[in-house]
Amino acid sequence: MKTIIWAKDMARAVHFYRTVFGAAVNRQNEVLAELQIAGGLLGIHSGGEDERTWTGLTFQVSDLFEGCARIKANGGLIDREPEDTPEEPAHLAMCVDPEGNQFMLTRARHR
Repeated sequence: MKTIIWAKDMARAVHFYRTVFGAAVNRQNEVLAELQIAGGLLGIHSGGEDERTWTGLTFQVSDLFEGCARIKANGGLIDREPEDTPEEPAHLAMCVDPEGNQFMLTRARHR
């Protein structure tokens, strides 16, 4: 399965996903980039308009707070910071990449 997102600045988008999630670039040109992240494919298509767009993407990481710090350090935003509750430790954050693509960052929940 391959998911496509949009970018106004292709180089900025590719840099973000390579730096934050360790993406490997399978191919890249002015119109399309194809990245491999944890066995999945992420396509980035040019023509984005810097508008907030919900993507449905979720990235699962081992350390949610470290993941959020990496997102912010690389030009992304955290719309909903992770919060620990009395019932369980923090398990998700709502994030935005530098191109306006919204996604979730999660950590595995243990029963």
